[in-house]
Amino acid sequence: MKLAAFDIGGSAVKYGLWENQQLSQTGKFATPATFAEMQSEMKKITTLFGDNLQGVAISAPGAVNEKERRIDGISAVPYIHHRPIYDELTNFLQLPVTIENDANCAGICEVEIGAAKDAENVVFMVIGTGVGGAIFINRKIYKGSHLFGGEFGLMRNQNGRTLSLNGTVVKAAGYYSEKNGEEINGKELYRRFDAGEALAIEEVETMYQALTESLYDIQVSIDPEVIVLGGGISAREDIAEELATRLQKMLDEATVGSIMPTITTCKFHNDANLIGAALNFENVFQDKSQI
Repeated sequence: MKLAAFDIGGSAVKYGLWENQQLSQTGKFATPATFAEMQSEMKKITTLFGDNLQGVAISAPGAVNEKERRIDGISAVPYIHHRPIYDELTNFLQLPVTIENDANCAGICEVEIGAAKDAENVVFMVIGTGVGGAIFINRKIYKGSHLFGGEFGLMRNQNGRTLSLNGTVVKAAGYYSEKNGEEINGKELYRRFDAGEALAIEEVETMYQALTESLYDIQVSIDPEVIVLGGGISAREDIAEELATRLQKMLDEATVGSIMPTITTCKFHNDANLIGAALNFENVFQDKSQI
């Protein structure tokens, strides 16, 4: 299939051409201020990609309600929610449109062709400014009764805060900055952690503990064979091994060490949302005669 793929974010919309199972001609534009401007920018890209486009595949924030053909919930792009967005985009672009949640798209990419391509039951956890994710049972995405499957950031840790407040480098750097009276980012926090600074070690250890607690809860409730880590933290080479060691210890202490999953990082990183959106379109329109 030849598709235009879009990944809607709070500050930018990424795009690319999906053809012959390859992503090319990638780029981005600033997230428009209005829905009308968003449609116009998307139209420019579909025109740029030329004739014979078979559809538009979109990765978006929020609770994508495919049955009702809208996006529920809230996000940093408020105008995409609670409107007949499927029909509006289909009519404006004159092409079939699919939309899926951004974390789900990244998960689809990793399950179908990425780090979990050989697994049956998979959890994909995105760790960025907050924490999200996706659940796959028998290689099929599980969205839950209220489209909340995979909202791991709302899990509460033993300190009473949610994982989105406990489990990201962004938040850990913020807590460090509050205590130290000096504004730093996550990259600098890790530099100081690697250098052995006590406060940096304390904040990173707290983050690791929160992530491990939540991974334990996920493992004993969902029991995936593979947990894939995505988001900015996945670029750190030792993160999968670090969390695996901690999770194994916690499971051993509960005498269930035999259910330890494989923990790995994502393969496609920044392209995962676009690729997953395109793969989702192909799954929806498996019979090309439907297009």
